[in-house]
Amino acid sequence: MSFTSFIPCLIMLTLLLLRVPVAFALIIPTAIYYTFINTTMPIEVVVQSMSASMESFPYLAIPFFTCAGVVFNFSGITDRLYGLTNLLVGHLRGGLAQVNVLMSAMMGGLSGSASADAAMDSKTVVPQMLKQGYSRGFATVVTAASSVVTPIIPPGIILILYSLMADVSVARMFMAGYVPGILLTLALMLTVRWIANKRGYVPARDTKATGREIWAQVKLSSWALLLPVFLLVGMRFGVFTSTEAGAMAVLYAIFVGSVIYRELKWSQVPQILVESVEATASVMFIVASAMAFGSYLTWEGIPMAVTSMLVNNVSSPWMLLLIINIFLLFVGFFFEGGAAMVLLAPILVPAVKAMGIDLVHFGIVMSVNLTIAGFTPPVGTMMFITLAITKTKMEEYIRECWPFLIALVAVLMLITYFPSLVLIVPKLFM
Repeated sequence: MSFTSFIPCLIMLTLLLLRVPVAFALIIPTAIYYTFINTTMPIEVVVQSMSASMESFPYLAIPFFTCAGVVFNFSGITDRLYGLTNLLVGHLRGGLAQVNVLMSAMMGGLSGSASADAAMDSKTVVPQMLKQGYSRGFATVVTAASSVVTPIIPPGIILILYSLMADVSVARMFMAGYVPGILLTLALMLTVRWIANKRGYVPARDTKATGREIWAQVKLSSWALLLPVFLLVGMRFGVFTSTEAGAMAVLYAIFVGSVIYRELKWSQVPQILVESVEATASVMFIVASAMAFGSYLTWEGIPMAVTSMLVNNVSSPWMLLLIINIFLLFVGFFFEGGAAMVLLAPILVPAVKAMGIDLVHFGIVMSVNLTIAGFTPPVGTMMFITLAITKTKMEEYIRECWPFLIALVAVLMLITYFPSLVLIVPKLFM
């Protein structure tokens, strides 16, 4: 393999360092490759690769689940979940910060997007935290860190992307996300409690909620809480496929918002469609660009070369996972999680499979890793979203983020080296 084979990769990295949008940082080197390096193929192959990748039926799950998350935000379900989380953990030290974390965990069953959750909590929970005396940096960091949980608890978009790239069951990936999602939530809540005790952050509620209060709020929130159960049961028993599950989630959200809570209005439909299209288009444009770049990688045999290098030089599956974890955390500094997943999963999965590592286990490890990278400086996606909305200085963010980063990486190591934590639910139900 010659040096010219890696020129598109070097161009891509240069463009990313220059802060060129990820999609264009992938398309430009691909076009250069087919124009100047591999002249046996016409330049039209770039467009063909992009359009062909979008013709896959399973990709419809992404716009469907994205639309469902938007509808839930308009339906009143988000407000009811906030009330439930406040009753459950508002009495603890750092009550509103605890609410922030638990809210993200519950939104995992609805939105499936870390960026969407980070933006929502930055607009709703952070102002309340500032009024109660939390520092702006701490409130922003808690919001960004808790958004890591959202895509890991089904139906996370990044889980769907990995399933498509690695050709594994979406239902198994969804089931495998629950335990890691719970562990991430607990780790963040313990970190919040430790910091709150040191700084004297007060509870959001004066008293612990009674069982009657909690039960009343659970009944109000039950329609939201039942959605993940509804989807998993439907997929498990073959009522609908993973793609059709996205459509069912949209219908479910519309039914709950318009019939049960009666807060969803026809006048909101245009705004819902605009938000859904914008969110979907950004993801799918990156996916299409990554698939075009992937055609260059495949033509040059880079995935097979990486597989051969790793398998021949790394004797232990656990050492391979450690190397990949370090590599992915670094890559995540520059790539949005979905783009990194589409680009790197086809390269890494053959090596992981050759080592006998379960692909569902690896998918969760990879998803958690890339989502954590979105939280970390210097260019994490959720970091920039929360900083922009809360008007926080990056210096404050960096100063406050380390305890949460340590907690998240600790969970990553735990699920990496104890695969039973990831696979216990899929083995029980599949």
